[in-house]
Amino acid sequence: MPSRHEIFRIAIRKFGPFESAIAQQWETFCSHTGCTLRLEAVPFDLHPLHDTLFSAGGLRDGTWDAAFVVTDWLAEAHATGALLDLAPRLAVQPPEDYPQGWADSLLRAQRFDPAILGLPYHDGPECLVYRTDLLTRAGLNPPTTWEEFHAAARVLNAPQENRWGTVFAAFPDGHNTVYDFCLQLWSRGGELFDPRGRLLLDQPAARAGLDYYRSLLADRGAVHPRSREFDSVQSGLAFARGEAAMMVNWFGFAAMGETDAASHMKGRVAIAPIPAGPGGASTSLNVYWLLGVAAGSPHPTLAQDFLVHCASRANDKLLTLAGGIGCRRSTWHDPEVNRVIPFFSSLEQSHRHARELPRLPHWALLAAMIDRLVIAVIDTREPIAALTARAQAEADAWHTSFSPSPQPPGFHS
Repeated sequence: MPSRHEIFRIAIRKFGPFESAIAQQWETFCSHTGCTLRLEAVPFDLHPLHDTLFSAGGLRDGTWDAAFVVTDWLAEAHATGALLDLAPRLAVQPPEDYPQGWADSLLRAQRFDPAILGLPYHDGPECLVYRTDLLTRAGLNPPTTWEEFHAAARVLNAPQENRWGTVFAAFPDGHNTVYDFCLQLWSRGGELFDPRGRLLLDQPAARAGLDYYRSLLADRGAVHPRSREFDSVQSGLAFARGEAAMMVNWFGFAAMGETDAASHMKGRVAIAPIPAGPGGASTSLNVYWLLGVAAGSPHPTLAQDFLVHCASRANDKLLTLAGGIGCRRSTWHDPEVNRVIPFFSSLEQSHRHARELPRLPHWALLAAMIDRLVIAVIDTREPIAALTARAQAEADAWHTSFSPSPQPPGFHS
């Protein structure tokens, strides 16, 4: 059995295109550099990935050389010293076109001046994803309000054809339901925090959004019956199988409908802005995956070399054609990519209207509060106002004991 010093270990988010792309990128890396280490790329679902990297200390104890890290976790990584600072390396040997080859919205989250904790790997803000053939046949335009979205889902629902109007990622993993809450809140004119950094859960926009979310998730005449057990990947796969007419999900799952060999949707996928509620405007959410170098890696120089290799024009495009979403402008406007995925160049515009979650070390704790609130909304019939009041009391008690500072400048609530 090879020793640890003969193996390069990377923890990756479980998703077929990621696994395929990393294997190909490692193969070309070894071909270019002469590296003889064996790759051990281990896929994890979301919670187990966080556990191995942070709870179990795998980024610091030498378990991993590199890892997929979502932007939600970067403040925690910075606070615990879990990721290697790439700034010294990037100053002398950056990827080609760095940093101007990327939108600044893909470079902010990992920047803790002067440290840089990773390079963007997989992108794609949330958007409305829909089937052009079904909306055209029904004489519908892409919905621009949440009420239109619910009405369209009912019209497009066809369980006898194993297809529903829409699908949600309502699995309680501390991420998907939280993202849905933020989109409902922001698109109705609400904000997540007050100027003192207090989490605002009991407010009119939140109550209206949660009431809408409850009624829609409970509507068997509109929503995929397995939404409660789906995460974003599973809901995206359901769409690709033809089980939903439209969804609010990550751009990557729209692209997957055009690139995945098993997709039934090729040539029938389009995207549009996310609907808005009364008093609000369409908004999107910018969450992305980075590659970072584990602070305890026994191969830190090699790991940094591999990250720079993955960030090249060729490898960013490789990831995209494998079914992921490249982060470079060169990929967004690549003619071949846009022949395969006709709406790919719209990523440049999407980033101009996307918002980020707060970059806070304790965000996972606050997200868990939001997750519990949304799950209670879905699973009970208790009045929304009572649920938000109780959640607000929990958030206020925590805020009083913790006294967090406001979120960093440059990040939207």
